[in-house]
Amino acid sequence: MVKTGFHSVILFFFLLLLSFCQPKTKRNSDKQVFRYNEASGITSLDPAYAVNQANIWGTNQLFNGLVQLNDRLEIIPAIAHSWDISPDGLNYSFYLRTDVFFHDHDGFPEGKGRKVTADDFVFSFNRILDPTIASPGAWVFNYVNRSHDKPMFTVENDSTLNIRLKRSFPPFLSLLSMQYCAVVPEEIVAKYGTDFRRNPIGTGPFMFKYWEEGVKLIFVRNENYFEREDGHPLPYLDAVAITFLIDQQSAFLEFVKGNLDFLSGIDPSYKDELLTSRGELNPKYHDKFYMITQPYLNTEYLGFLVDPEIGDKSDPLKNIAIRKAINYGFDRKKMIKYLRNGIGTPGFYGIIPPGLPGFNSSEGLKQEFNPDKARSYLEKAGFDSGETLSGITLSTTSEYLDLCEYIQHQLSEIGIEIEIDVNPPATLKELKAQAKLPFFRASWIADYPDAENYLSLFYGKNFCPTGPNYTHYYSSVYDSLFDAAMTQSNDSLRYRNYMKMNHIIMEESPVIILYYDQVLRFVQKNIEGIGSNPINLLSLKKVKKTINW
Repeated sequence: MVKTGFHSVILFFFLLLLSFCQPKTKRNSDKQVFRYNEASGITSLDPAYAVNQANIWGTNQLFNGLVQLNDRLEIIPAIAHSWDISPDGLNYSFYLRTDVFFHDHDGFPEGKGRKVTADDFVFSFNRILDPTIASPGAWVFNYVNRSHDKPMFTVENDSTLNIRLKRSFPPFLSLLSMQYCAVVPEEIVAKYGTDFRRNPIGTGPFMFKYWEEGVKLIFVRNENYFEREDGHPLPYLDAVAITFLIDQQSAFLEFVKGNLDFLSGIDPSYKDELLTSRGELNPKYHDKFYMITQPYLNTEYLGFLVDPEIGDKSDPLKNIAIRKAINYGFDRKKMIKYLRNGIGTPGFYGIIPPGLPGFNSSEGLKQEFNPDKARSYLEKAGFDSGETLSGITLSTTSEYLDLCEYIQHQLSEIGIEIEIDVNPPATLKELKAQAKLPFFRASWIADYPDAENYLSLFYGKNFCPTGPNYTHYYSSVYDSLFDAAMTQSNDSLRYRNYMKMNHIIMEESPVIILYYDQVLRFVQKNIEGIGSNPINLLSLKKVKKTINW
């Protein structure tokens, strides 16, 4: 009896010791938490301010609109299960699902999210147009009929929404897929006011849980989400955790250690470690993670504030000849090869990227490195051979400093001296929107798959801050072509106008195209379903994560 009892005591303490030795994380090891870093930071989770990729990625997990894009950039249903478009292209009728509910919140009766109705979309769309909100997405509804005698958006019943345009606009359905057009609940917006940006309530696959700005943001699974995959309720993940490490090298190291599940794009601090000189994944990492790449509807460019009524009228950059000298003064091929390890396509053919109708790669349009032509344009601007043009400042962020320094060095060889001003991303964006930067690096990622999205950057009615025309470019000829394209139902004729507009921009150079980008996604081996698309939209509702013991 004594011997048996002694053995029982030993066994008890042995099992107790084993329990203490179990890894702490094992208690929650069945939870699928997807982790990624957002170096540029998130400024708002209100879809009215989904103006950049960081905000768009965040709001895309929390909100839905009438329609959405799949990975092939096709329009598919979201909250609207179907729709009708009148033969003249002016009337759109959307028929809503009846099983879509806002996230639970104490602002609703009994804290339960209520059903979404057509009136919620009327409120959400009118809110985007409200000048007191100052949403940068107000331009989305430029083609909606705003006559005073008729409302822009009407409802027939709780599940039928009508929108009438003032004129036909073929890309309108694509516009409605943007996060600006997500549905929000009026009572919760009223409760929080401007603080809705950090207290978001939507209908999406994930719900807002916690946000310490600049440190961590957490979303949790929406148990009542309406979409399913093969009969299985979405999403699969239990949570999404977003960190905000500003230093890209630190984020890369966290990814290599397995503390992040996903890395997007490349940074000079780690590109040579991660990629070969041919733009392929370094073989040393083949067993740790995988790479996804495809053409990206993202045009990287240098922009000029060309409005003669803004800024210093004697600024040399307001001279087309100077801008064209800069355009021909640096070698894009070498820039892509040596600074980006071959990732991207040199920007020889204007603002429209490859893959969209309107892109034209005719040899006669090609604008590539030509130092002799650059010097001839300097002479046209009044600068003699050997004379130095100075006093030009290029504003950028640290992420693109190496590219700007490369351009700086090459331009110095033809007699153009530029200074580089490095700003935080949020500061650069604000200064650009306020038309306070004469010369800046920028990019435009397609919001929807139509070249109009790029050409609208130069439309006279889209001057910032309410529109995307950051250069304040204006041409009556250009605007006429733009207006004609937007009323043209024949695709071939519309695309012809697109090419004419693109050619005008190339000739007058309010922007200088650097390159057309590639989507690059690096993903841990235990992640599946993340997919990829030409606008690099991050959707996590179908992602699965295998737990590594």
